[in-house]
Amino acid sequence: MSTLSVHSLTRRVDLFTLRLFLTVVEEGKIRRAAVRENIAPSAATKRIQDLEDAAGVQLFERAPSGVVPSAAGEVLARHLRLLFENLEDMRRELGQFSEGVRGYIGVAATGAILIQYLARELGEFSRSFPLVDLDLLQDVNANVVRAVSSGSADLAVYVASADIDESALDVIPYRTNRLVALVPRGHPLAEFPDVAFADLIREPFIGIPPSTTIMASLHQAARDLGKELQPRFTVDTVEAARSLVEAGMGVTIQPDCMFPAESCPQVAVLQLAEPWAVRPIHVGTRKGRTMTAATRALIRQLTEQPEESSGN
Repeated sequence: MSTLSVHSLTRRVDLFTLRLFLTVVEEGKIRRAAVRENIAPSAATKRIQDLEDAAGVQLFERAPSGVVPSAAGEVLARHLRLLFENLEDMRRELGQFSEGVRGYIGVAATGAILIQYLARELGEFSRSFPLVDLDLLQDVNANVVRAVSSGSADLAVYVASADIDESALDVIPYRTNRLVALVPRGHPLAEFPDVAFADLIREPFIGIPPSTTIMASLHQAARDLGKELQPRFTVDTVEAARSLVEAGMGVTIQPDCMFPAESCPQVAVLQLAEPWAVRPIHVGTRKGRTMTAATRALIRQLTEQPEESSGN
């Protein structure tokens, strides 16, 4: 026989014959495979012979006890299993479209991302796709990514940082978020448009829980300077931290889009002159996993949103 001809294979072989080939591999006997596929044994034998002729290679080793796939047959079987899995995914997703997009999506995200962007966008998605059930997991950044890589969530929205391993994810850029410094009005630093982190941590610092991505980044930045960040106060939320800055109790750092400048006249906002202050936010799904129509629709909605300026 000649070498495998993909051209002949795709022009001369139908899907039923390919399914029959897989059934023969599973059963080990052409007669039993014929019964499963509701075809005469002689017709099944003829189809397998025609498939081998089209492929240009011997696909089975024949013996009195039955048949076993050859090395080439094993390769063909592996690819056909993937082919039929993809066809089943296609059938299921087309069925979803015939009745309107429906399904279930498990979404994992940090609390800050929920507040800044995601709550509003999930609301818009639910109104556009009322047949899709959303389940929401809020957790710290590392656990959000872990939820998708372990299969307990379908989609993660998280801050991409040096301590996050994205190797198990297919990643799509979502937004960019910038950290800014908040200092009380009248403070010497408030006279400048930006500030270096080294100058900021000399001041009484107001932190939020150390498990957050922001605080992990700040502690690492302090270590890179040969220092330790030791907050004067640690509070649960950025809103509480901002209130203490407003009261003149210290300085803090938080995402620019979470700061309502018009409602806090006692607080000055300074650009943080550090490369790590610009933080990409990603959407991640499990690497290599076929997404449902519902998940693809949500990703389209998230990634087609225009970037918003903080106005600061």
